Amino acid sequence: MRYQGRITTWKDKEGFGFITPNGGGEPVFLHISAFSDRKRRPEGDELVTYERTLDAKGRPHALKVVFVGHRPAPASSQRSPVLPLFAFIFLCGVAGAVWAGQLPAALLGLYLAASVVTFGAYAIDKSAARHHRQRTAENTLHLLALLGGWPGAIAGQRLFRHKTAKRSFLIIFWATVLINSGVLLWALSPAGASVLQSLGH
Repeated sequence: MRYQGRITTWKDKEGFGFITPNGGGEPVFLHISAFSDRKRRPEGDELVTYERTLDAKGRPHALKVVFVGHRPAPASSQRSPVLPLFAFIFLCGVAGAVWAGQLPAALLGLYLAASVVTFGAYAIDKSAARHHRQRTAENTLHLLALLGGWPGAIAGQRLFRHKTAKRSFLIIFWATVLINSGVLLWALSPAGASVLQSLGH
């Protein structure tokens, strides 16, 4: 059975709030993971429909929450291969530069290791969000991306459908990608290559 109510309390940083049912009644706990479509985050005061369940203490929780008047985006658009392909091509480019002797092999190892660690961090944070446990700080995810783990971050975002709807997070994330890529392009330039060569001696 589906119910209707309004989101009267929402804490975006923590990712939870409460729905006041139409007609009154006990507020229903709402977690961000309960939304059927993650492309839009609540801001508060939105009308939604939902299903209900009870936790171990008998308190109502919302499930399969949908904004009233909102049509979920097709799953195919959420699974676009463009960004994972971009990350794969980038890593192939780094590997090619290493093979050509333009970059040290350790740099490729750094990107791969950082990507694995970052992918794991997204998996842990997604699990924590689902089970209401302590979350990984967004600054930690951004730092890992900045240190070369952004290809793994893109894989984690797409595979787990995690951190793909919060605009402020995505703006900072893509800033870390641009900064990291900019430093790499500098390293490939004559000036950067000269500095790296001098550091290697």
